[in-house]
Amino acid sequence: MNLSEIKSAEIKNLNILAKKVVEGFITGIHKSPFHGFSVEFSEHKLYNKGESTRHIDWKLFAKTDKLYSKKYEEETNLRCHIIIDNSASMHYPIVRKQTLDNLNKVGFSAIAAASLMEIFKQQRDAVGLSIYSDTYEYYAPEKSSDRHRSMLIYQLEQLLVSESNSSTETYKYLHEIAEKIHRRSLIFVFTDMFQPNKDNDTLFDALKHLKFNKHEVVLFHTYDGETEFNFNFDNAPKKFVDLETMEEVNIYPENVQDNYKKSVENYFQYLKNKCLLYKIDYVPLDINKGYNEVLTSYLISRKKNK
Repeated sequence: MNLSEIKSAEIKNLNILAKKVVEGFITGIHKSPFHGFSVEFSEHKLYNKGESTRHIDWKLFAKTDKLYSKKYEEETNLRCHIIIDNSASMHYPIVRKQTLDNLNKVGFSAIAAASLMEIFKQQRDAVGLSIYSDTYEYYAPEKSSDRHRSMLIYQLEQLLVSESNSSTETYKYLHEIAEKIHRRSLIFVFTDMFQPNKDNDTLFDALKHLKFNKHEVVLFHTYDGETEFNFNFDNAPKKFVDLETMEEVNIYPENVQDNYKKSVENYFQYLKNKCLLYKIDYVPLDINKGYNEVLTSYLISRKKNK
């Protein structure tokens, strides 16, 4: 069964779904600028003239007509930590039952994280997981065993069926997570960047803390492009409710759409510039556009960290 055939089906096995996402991504990778980047050959590196020939893989040479040296586990393995915001705003849009083509932001993040874990498994990278809202809901350190990965997949599956009315304490828990990750790691943060009652500098101080110990940080700014970016609603009068503060406003969407979109575009640009300043990889993720941006970001980061 291919990915398109299960799009409208209820998500019952996140592990199988993640494998389908990754299989589709790897198939497409050979048609992309990453042609030649080998997900399946993480244990090899191109042989450089002058190096010892002792570790050349001659069987691979027979298949590819290229010289590769074998890399050993300590050379290839990375440590990765995934952080997911599970606050009320991440449960937008409101959906009764999540399917692959009907997800809220936290559901999209859970599938994206599971897909990353599938690639981590192929690359023998250790992975840890943190989930937070107004409390530190879950933490697991970086490990690479199958049992550990199954435990993390279970936690991600809970995000697909859970509800939340919690506000966000992103700045607080990013500081706590930064204190827990001692060895140099790739850190992936999934959040919609909604932070009630705190200025953006406070949030970026926490993100900067994650850079401590030379960690590399990728910020996946997760949003619904149709409504949260384009403000694409019909022009009947509507009541908008902030899922975290429960503040309400009654408006005709068409009356504010242009100004709203300009403000959001400015905010996205501000986030991009601020991340550039702090040397954080900023990746805006529209939940309607699939997972290639997530997986490509990992490949770019991994190449930089080899």
